[in-house]
Amino acid sequence: MSGTSVTAGTAAVEPMAIAFPVQVTAVRDLGANYRRITFGGYSLRQFGVHGDLLDTRIKVIIPPRIPGGWAELPVLDAQDEGWYQQWLALPEDERGSMRTYSVRQARLDAAYPEIDVDFVLHGVDGDGDAGPAATWAAQATAGQKLLVIGPNNRAAHCITAQTYGGIEWRPGLAQRVLLAGDETAVPAICAILETLPAYMSGHAFLEVPESGDFQDVHTAADVEITWLARGAALGRSRPHGEVLQEAVRRAVPLPGHTRLGAEPGAVEGVGPEPAEIDVDAQILWDTPQLLDVAAVKATRVPEAPAGALPFYAWVAGEAGVVKEIRRYLVRDVGVDRKQVAFMGYWRHGRVLD
Repeated sequence: MSGTSVTAGTAAVEPMAIAFPVQVTAVRDLGANYRRITFGGYSLRQFGVHGDLLDTRIKVIIPPRIPGGWAELPVLDAQDEGWYQQWLALPEDERGSMRTYSVRQARLDAAYPEIDVDFVLHGVDGDGDAGPAATWAAQATAGQKLLVIGPNNRAAHCITAQTYGGIEWRPGLAQRVLLAGDETAVPAICAILETLPAYMSGHAFLEVPESGDFQDVHTAADVEITWLARGAALGRSRPHGEVLQEAVRRAVPLPGHTRLGAEPGAVEGVGPEPAEIDVDAQILWDTPQLLDVAAVKATRVPEAPAGALPFYAWVAGEAGVVKEIRRYLVRDVGVDRKQVAFMGYWRHGRVLD
C-alpha cells in the first residue's frame, strides 16, 4: 500500500500511505457476526483518495493485549512513509498486531472526520480462533485509541502521484460486472455497489455465515444483489464458499460469453489454465493492475489492456475459495485475466496481515 509521489521540479516527497492516530467514536452491531466501529480524529482530514473510496484497504494496528485490557499504542511518525519499518523495529510484545480491512463508509468533510470499519467477529463466542482484531472489536468501546494506516489525500491530489495501491476495483469500460465474496469481502462489495453508475448491470453475491448477517445495501446500478447464508434452516451449515461458487456458476454459465475472443492457443471459448498458486504458502492476489505492470516490465504491450472489454469481475474472500472461482472463470468460462481481480483476503489456518 505504500508508495511516494515526487512533485515536479522539486525534491519534495509525499508518501501515498501514512499513519492516522484515531479513536473509537461509536460501536454498533450490524447482525449476528458483524460489528461496525467508527473511528474519528482530526488526523483524518488528511485521509482520502482522488474520487470514491470504493474497496479502499487500510491497515489497522491493534494494541498489544495485556492482563486486564490493552497496552498503549506504538508511536509512529504519521508523516513518514517508513512507518512499516518503524513498526517492525518495535519489540513483538509492544507493537501489537496489524490487520487489513476495508473502509465501509467515510465522512471526511465533517467537522470531526470519521470512517466506519466493519469487523467480522470470527470465533469470539469461543467457537474457533477469534484472532487479535476480532477479539479487540468484540470489546471495543468509545474512546479507545489505535492507529490506521491509509491513503494520504495530499498525495492523491498531486498530478504526479502514483495510484494508491489499496484500491483494486477498476472496471474500465465494462458495463456488466460480477462481484463475489464471503463475509470478509462484504464491506468492500457494499461500498462499491453504492458508487456504481446506473448504466452498469450484473450480479453481486455475498456469502455470510447466517441470514442474520444480511444487510440493506442500495445501488443505482442494475446489479442484482444476492445474499447467501451458509447456515441452513435445519441447522446445518454448508462448507465455506460452496454456495458462493454455485451462485457464480449459475450467473456466468457459458464458456466464452464474457469476452470478445479466445486467447492465442486456447480452445474457442475456453481460457488457459491459470498459474498455479499454493494458497497455503503464497498470497493469492491476481489483479489486472499487476498483469499490466508485468507486461510493461517484459517490454510487451498487452493485446487488450486491463479494462478494455465489456465484462469485469471482482472476487475476494478465503483464498482456497477464490482460487476455485478463479480457475472456473479463467479456464472454464474463458474470461480474459485482465478483466478479473482475484484477492485472497484470508486463508484457513494461516495468519495474513
